[in-house]
Amino acid sequence: MNVAIIGGGSWGATLGQVLCDNGNDVLIRDIALDVVNGINKDGSHPFLEVKLTDKLKATTDLKEAIDFAEYIILAVPTKFMRQVLEEISQIIKEPKIFINVSKGIEPNTLKRVSQIVSEVIDPNYVKGYACLSGPSHAEELVLRKITLLVAASDNMQLAQEVQHLFHNENYLRVYTSNDVCGVEVGGAIKNAIAVVSGISTGFGLGENARAALISRGILEIIKVVEIMGGKKETAFGLTGIGDLIVTASSENSRNFQAGKKIGQGQNVDDVIKNSKMVVEGVRTIVACHDLINEYKIELPLIEAAYRTLFEGEKVEDMIKSLINRELKSE
Repeated sequence: MNVAIIGGGSWGATLGQVLCDNGNDVLIRDIALDVVNGINKDGSHPFLEVKLTDKLKATTDLKEAIDFAEYIILAVPTKFMRQVLEEISQIIKEPKIFINVSKGIEPNTLKRVSQIVSEVIDPNYVKGYACLSGPSHAEELVLRKITLLVAASDNMQLAQEVQHLFHNENYLRVYTSNDVCGVEVGGAIKNAIAVVSGISTGFGLGENARAALISRGILEIIKVVEIMGGKKETAFGLTGIGDLIVTASSENSRNFQAGKKIGQGQNVDDVIKNSKMVVEGVRTIVACHDLINEYKIELPLIEAAYRTLFEGEKVEDMIKSLINRELKSE
């Protein structure tokens, strides 16, 4: 199969290697010349410490990538998703299958990537839509370490098609789901909880507090999944709890790292500006704040993080406010 990956960051490049390992022809499109030249020259990548397969190719030309592929993998940060899709809408000439691998919710609109695709791309050019998500760090998968993911689509035949496209008998197992909403929302909200977990770690609260935050964070993920139309059971699977576990306590997580630096006293704006990759969790916290206001739901961890990130509340005050919330049954 011919596959184009729009976005050559660490995750896009890693998935490109997986697809090459599975016998597909892959073309990555990225606007960064150092990414494109590194991949084409010797398989190097600025965010990865290992050499990628020499079967992987890259370009800066979006039209070249779109014309090349049967499958379009969306691997750009959600901050740029609408803009990139608008660019694609101007050049796409025949129906393609779109597969989203990014995790986030658009602030203000509260739209998931599937909804942005359906809004921006002419439906005559969308042969099908699926998303791929789960507990995964590029730093491990690029080394071909065992990883489990979920391919979700409203069309189960397409979900199975994507499952087989990515499944690798040596290191990558892929499950299917028909709950696109639950998978997309779970993958987004866990990033917000990972930022909170990082803040607590950076502030020196310890393992007890982190375990508590992750546990309570699961409840917030479930609330958002359900209110946005997803299934509760999806939040208990790989794309909810599974993804939260790997993201909320790992130094490989950019969201956890960003939160940790904030907990250590670094300025929020500086942390975001100096991050090599987009910190999706911060953007998701903004979206969840909008969600809280619109649906009047209670998300204590995320709302506390919002106050610290955007309203100047000190970390110690944020923690005190959480501990001294009204006492209740679990």
